[in-house]
Amino acid sequence: MPTRRSWVQVPLPAPLLVNMKEDLSKKKCIPCEGGIPGFDITQIHKYLKMVDGWEVKPNEDNIYYLIKEFKFNNFLDSQSFINKVGEIAESEGHHPDICFGWGYAKIKIFTHAIKGLHESDFVLAAKIDKIN
Repeated sequence: MPTRRSWVQVPLPAPLLVNMKEDLSKKKCIPCEGGIPGFDITQIHKYLKMVDGWEVKPNEDNIYYLIKEFKFNNFLDSQSFINKVGEIAESEGHHPDICFGWGYAKIKIFTHAIKGLHESDFVLAAKIDKIN
């Protein structure tokens, strides 16, 4: 006759808490030559939570891009900021559209090769946010 086993329920260990706000500024932009799809809106919103104050907008062709306006006290501060953005963009091999003038700078980021957003766009945004 088969014996009856009694099972003891053992509690599972508590899950490790992972920082849900990954520091994208520590990643490297990966060059994109196309051939991959851009992020869908769900992926965009996931990554948007990892950058500070950036907006996602579609252009007239429904291509999504990141945009943020920065404010400064004068033209020289705007220019200094833009020069730092340019240095980061060149070192990352990922180049945003830049507009600036007296007291402001606007940065627009998207991956031209895929006509949309991908992780590297958010990485560049996070790196720009670290500029002092």
